[in-house]
Amino acid sequence: MSGHSKWKQIKHKKGANDVKKGAMFSRHFKLIEIAAKKGGGDIAMNPSLKQAIDKAKADCNMPSANIERAVKKGIGESKDGVESVEIMYEGFGPESVALYIQTVTDNKNRTFNSLKLMLDKNGGHLGSAGTIGWMFKQSGYMTLACGNGAAGGANSASADEIELKAIDAGASDVKADGNLIEIYTEPNQLIQVKKSLENAGLKPENAELTFVPANIVKITDAEKAKRILDVLDMVEENEDVVNVYSNFDIDAAVMEKL
Repeated sequence: MSGHSKWKQIKHKKGANDVKKGAMFSRHFKLIEIAAKKGGGDIAMNPSLKQAIDKAKADCNMPSANIERAVKKGIGESKDGVESVEIMYEGFGPESVALYIQTVTDNKNRTFNSLKLMLDKNGGHLGSAGTIGWMFKQSGYMTLACGNGAAGGANSASADEIELKAIDAGASDVKADGNLIEIYTEPNQLIQVKKSLENAGLKPENAELTFVPANIVKITDAEKAKRILDVLDMVEENEDVVNVYSNFDIDAAVMEKL
């Protein structure tokens, strides 16, 4: 598992993500709006919209009224406020790690200037379109705890058993890191694979679309690792940023210290 993914898991489990609830609502509202704009307002025909709604409910218990308003705004039935657009920014952080930054914004200049200033001041820089985007491939992504790592025995099956079930369900890749299993799918197969795993008695902890790097930068120095993670935290706290994808892998011993 990449260091960035591992860091995400730690923050999630410890409740260390201090994003204010209002900011979280705003981000999920924008993601639902964008998903509806791209693929329509019917979740049966738009898997990305279903994923965005499910995540909004899981992360901040977004009320149905807010979800409906976001969908209507996305499909053009509501002119509530300024229209949002999705922009992927490409650049580098400390130690030349690649940063693929997903934003949803109603003010491109504000978002660009904010990210540029932040990276320039902290050992990184923004690049032009195409700088690092080619390094990343979109993929469906899920995690499951197994064996002793499964909360309440939710996934009592062994890692090998889960891997076989995931492959049978249509997963394109499966990786184990201790008691945590990572499952990758083709983007359009994410929801179907998740349903198949649930029908097989497994309970994924999360299911989302992500961007997987083709090449990994190994980080074995604690100071360098902290510098990278501090910058990631700053970028993720930007009100327009919804996800940051990177290509670093922090040594397990270093990650434990952090």
